[in-house]
Parts: sequence; C-alpha cells; structure tokens
Amino acid sequence: MIPYISHTKKDVEDMLKVCGVKSMDDLFKDIKPQHRPKSFNLPAGRCEFEVIEHIRKIAAKNKADLVPFLGGGYYDHYVPAAVTALISRGEFYTAYTPYQPECSQGTLQALYEFQSAICTLTGMEVANASLYDGGTALYEAAMMAFRITGRRKILIDGGVSPIYRKIIRSYTRNLNFEFHETPVVHGQCDRQAIFKLMDKDTAAVIFQNPNFFGAIDDHSDIVARAHEHDILVMESVYPISLGILKTPGEMGADIVTGEGQSLGLNLNFGGPYLGFMATRREFIRKMPGRIVGETVDQQGRRCFVNTLQAREQHIRREKATSNICTNVSLCALQASIYMSLLGKEGLKELAQTILDKAEFMRQTLEKIPGVEVKRSSPTFNEFAVCLPVDASVVVEAMIDKGFAAGFPLGRYYKGMERYMIIAVTEKRTKEEILNYAACLEKILSSIKTAVPV
Repeated sequence: MIPYISHTKKDVEDMLKVCGVKSMDDLFKDIKPQHRPKSFNLPAGRCEFEVIEHIRKIAAKNKADLVPFLGGGYYDHYVPAAVTALISRGEFYTAYTPYQPECSQGTLQALYEFQSAICTLTGMEVANASLYDGGTALYEAAMMAFRITGRRKILIDGGVSPIYRKIIRSYTRNLNFEFHETPVVHGQCDRQAIFKLMDKDTAAVIFQNPNFFGAIDDHSDIVARAHEHDILVMESVYPISLGILKTPGEMGADIVTGEGQSLGLNLNFGGPYLGFMATRREFIRKMPGRIVGETVDQQGRRCFVNTLQAREQHIRREKATSNICTNVSLCALQASIYMSLLGKEGLKELAQTILDKAEFMRQTLEKIPGVEVKRSSPTFNEFAVCLPVDASVVVEAMIDKGFAAGFPLGRYYKGMERYMIIAVTEKRTKEEILNYAACLEKILSSIKTAVPV
C-alpha cells in the first residue's frame, strides 16, 4: 500500500505565503472566473492499485470495440508485430535528437533511410526527417512556397481536407497572405476555376490525392499550366495509395506532404502521428526541418550527419524556415520499419487488396434501397455515399450496432448533410462488410422521415 499525503489548512496557508498571496482567489485572479476550477474539494488520495481500477472503470464506458469504417486521413491498418518489437528496443525508444553524430549513428541512419523511402514512395528528389503530422506539414509546404516565390496568394482545392485547410488558415491568420478555395465538381477539382484564378501573385496551388471525398485525380495538366506561370504545385497524399497510383513526382509536383499514420502507426486515440515532406532538389534550402545526409569519416568509412537544420534553434530566428518543425524520430523509424517489411511488391499488394475490398463494399451498399454510391470519379479506399436521411443520424444509430460507420460530410460541407465518407482497409473482412450493410439497411428502413437538406 502506497501512502497518500493529506494537506492540512496550515500546509495551504504556508504555500500561499511562499507564493506571496493571501488567498486562493488571489492565486488565481489572473484567470477569468469562467475558466477557474469549480471546486478544490478533491477526494482523498488513493493507492496505485485503486487508481488503476478506477481509471479502468472509466475507460470501460468508452465504445472502444467499434469496427471502424472511418477515414478522413487516419486509417485502421494492420501493424505487423515486428514493428512494435523493433521500435521498443532501448536504443531506439530512448534515443533523442542526434546532435552528436559520433554517438548517434544508428538514429541518423534510421532517419536517412526514412528520407530515402519517402523519396522513393513519392517520386521526389529530397525529403526531410519528418514533421509533426499531415496538417502542419501542409502548412509548412505553404510557407515554403511563399519563401520560394516571394508571392502572397495560394489556391486551395476544395477537396483538400477541411481540417488541413483550417490548420493553414489558423497558422497564417496574422500574416499578409491570401487563400482562395476552388470548388469540387463531381468529386474532382474544378480546373477552369483554378486556371481563372492563376496570376502573377499566385505562389502555389494545393491539391490532395486521393482527396477528402476519396476521389483520385491526375493533376499533370494543372501542373503544366501552373509551371507556365512559375506557380508551384503541392500535393497532400495518402502514402498507401502510392503503391498503385501515379506518384506526385510523375505528375511534376514541386512539394509533397502527407500523414504517415498509415505507415505502421496505430490510431492511438489521436497520436502521436507523423508528417512527411518531399520536394525537388532545387528547393532543399527552403525546406523546413532536419535533413540527414550520408558522408564518410576521416578513415573513409560510411557515416551519417545532420546536414541542414534550418530552424530557429540552430540559426538566427529571422533566418529560420520554421519554429514548429521538430521531427518525430520514433514515429519516422516506425514508418521505416513498416515500409522495409512490406517492400515495393508488398506495398503494391496491400494497395490492391484495399482497392478490391473497397469495391466489394461499394457493390454491397449499392444493393440497399435509398443508398446512392457516388461513382462520378475513381476512388481508392474511401468513397462517398448519399443517404435518404441525415448521415449524422445514421452514424449515431450504427454505433449501437457496433460500427463507426463513416464520416458525415455535413459537418464541414454545407448542403451535404445526407452524405457520408466510408473508408475500407485491408483489416475489414467480408463478414464485417456484409454485417455493416445489413445493419445499415435495417436502420434506414426504420427511419420514416428524411431530414431536409
């Protein structure tokens, strides 16, 4: 039994005296009343065993056993046991920033291999040693475009994740930049709207492929037009899809970012995750974050070093490319291990399996009266469906059936309250898909009145 400490009134008075205040109200006077604790009447302390049991009972209230058909940038992929086993080794798990290369060769090589894998995956020339997550990586790419071109306007396709778009606007709210969003037509970008907005002030155009609706597009024609006006093109990508899709490098993109969670990281209730960035060699000095390079030591032996670290911690603040570009080395190592285990052919096979299962899901749902599967554009593992009722109502009802049914689009897109995005990964079985469809059909038949949109 671990004893707990009970604070007496004198203990509190002594603490306030040390802080130089007379009362608890004085201690918290700088905090607005509505933000202050409602009470300091805390329960008595408990031993470790009692605390763990208490937390377990609270956690048991969560519906953590739902079968997920959610997507929107984060996916329920299978993570091989070898990934967890290797990432848990002490030399990796406890490693920190490799400032001293002479004692950090393992970490530096791991990051170098990660960079190399990202370049191969995206078809780009150089990559950094990772960023925080997919959303902030796309923001960093936008800032990079401003630095490269010296221009102040960026065009953003409406198919880019609304969460990512909000991140970009939030980080640039107090900066003198312009963002123009173009609509989505039948799931794909509106080329004419984009071409019309291109001008001498445009720094870049941002796309997502597959986009938030799951639609696949080839942006090669837009890239060619953009480059005629010295406009950069950025793509946010779903890395698993690149096992079978045309790479951003093949399309001629200038900067590529993405969320690396699908590369061997579990969903983890929201993180930590992994942002990646790759670009063309000519832009390497404008890229934020850490870049690891290969060289030789004085004895001619192969070794690895930090080559570029253009953030405010290393150089003068006004010269820095970013102040939020700390990389997530452990997550990057996880991704490296995962990609190494799959290999080129394994990634292709995985992507094809996911595509096939998603198509089976589409065909199954099309048989349900009132469900319209949107097929105006090709998709990878995510696709939109239109329901006869508000999608949020269906999602809530499906939770009771054991499913996280999908992502209601009405939350971010006005007028799309009856639309929902459904995602399928290699983990979803035929039985789960058929059971999902049966439950959905039953729920829809029980709902008599459609919610107007």
